[in-house]
Amino acid sequence: MVNSGGSVPAVVCLASLCVALCVGAALKPDVVLENSATTLNHSMVLVQRMEALLTQGNGSDVSLRVQTLNTDEVKVIQVHSLVLTLQSDVFEELLQTRNSTAMVLRETPDCAAVFDKFIRYLYCGDITVRLNQAIPLHKLASKYHVWDLQQGLAQYMTQHLSSDSSTGHVVTWYQYATQIGDVTLQNSCLQYLSWNLSSVLQSAEWSSVSPELMLSLLQRSDLVLQSELELYEALEAWINQNQPSGEMAENALKAIRYAMIPPQHLFHLQKKSSLMLKYYESVRDLLFLAFQFHSASPVQLAKYFDVNCSLFMPRNYLSPAWGSPWVINNPTRDDRSFSFQTQLGPSGYDASKRVTWNALFSPRWLPLSVRSAYPEQGSLQPTRTDGGRPRIIVTPATSSPDFAGVSFQKTVIVSARKQGKVVVRHVYNFHQSTEEAGDFLLEADLQRRASEYLIDSSLYLHIIVKPLYHSLIVAKK
Repeated sequence: MVNSGGSVPAVVCLASLCVALCVGAALKPDVVLENSATTLNHSMVLVQRMEALLTQGNGSDVSLRVQTLNTDEVKVIQVHSLVLTLQSDVFEELLQTRNSTAMVLRETPDCAAVFDKFIRYLYCGDITVRLNQAIPLHKLASKYHVWDLQQGLAQYMTQHLSSDSSTGHVVTWYQYATQIGDVTLQNSCLQYLSWNLSSVLQSAEWSSVSPELMLSLLQRSDLVLQSELELYEALEAWINQNQPSGEMAENALKAIRYAMIPPQHLFHLQKKSSLMLKYYESVRDLLFLAFQFHSASPVQLAKYFDVNCSLFMPRNYLSPAWGSPWVINNPTRDDRSFSFQTQLGPSGYDASKRVTWNALFSPRWLPLSVRSAYPEQGSLQPTRTDGGRPRIIVTPATSSPDFAGVSFQKTVIVSARKQGKVVVRHVYNFHQSTEEAGDFLLEADLQRRASEYLIDSSLYLHIIVKPLYHSLIVAKK
């Protein structure tokens, strides 16, 4: 490795620096053995010298020729075999089998574009990543077995789902995660898309959704959007633009919950929607059942149909008939109460019936098991303690015979600002019988003004009440 140009000092320096990087780029404080002992930390200087070594090519013994596939473009990078060997067992094997000082690497255009950035990470241990660079860098880290970088990029993608981009990136990241089998990243992307679907539907990213992802979304009950009609219209736009197979289009249309769409809108779709006219025979039975649902009482319907299926299960609809937003300023200050109304159920039969709900939030609240009983006047005064945690309960202000055959699931959506964008931070579900979400804001620190659960020191909630029908009599076969 000694060159005639007198590069011995550079190589010796390289070996010393690589040993330092191997044991950790940041020097750890030594155990103090005497009062006068201390630790001098010059690790940043070492990193700067390593970067200069790469930039200047001093002492280089390998020339990487990075060829972009299907083009004549070649990028040449002067590197040091010792560094590459320490960071990657794949590079170690390639270097052992090379026949000359030049090594040819063939990469896809996206990976070739960031290859110099990837090599710099091997020297310096840090990297600046943009949204459109995450996947090609992850591909390189996986290909060359640079595991720390691979894990860091997966974490970066999980944490930057809400970042703004001109064409969107979450759908692309989901498809990539599915391709490589990264279940954690895949589920994070799917949850983000589900909880923020209403905004995704309005973005350029919606048209890039794959048929498989589309069907996965349509099967979910935790979608957060304005209404089922909004979902149908977005699906129609997607099908018109992507022209999927007839079988896929039929399966997607069958996953729409037509019983959640008011009958007047169903009539309109039957006459005006070109997609509905084309595939009417495929969904005719579902539409007929939806019209029956809207014309009869839930008690009567439950005698003849299985109402526990997804067709009769609401998603997380943000329209006023299903719930209400609630902004709590300075949420750590004191208890707050709030009342709102919802439609008794999605059925047209119940369209004129309303249920009034009382919601109470407390920043420090004891569990129900040790809480005093509420006064009969409905003033909802909880027992508070400094050692408590945030709690929320939602209860009906009155009862009614119309509640027969209906149970209510409550959902509390917490929004937050991430990367300058308001997104859904968490969704809490709890049943009528429990009155409160046991894990509500369990991990939140509302005392911090910069808490990831707050927007401008306020807690942004949206409470949804979802009527769920249950069979009173076994459905006839």
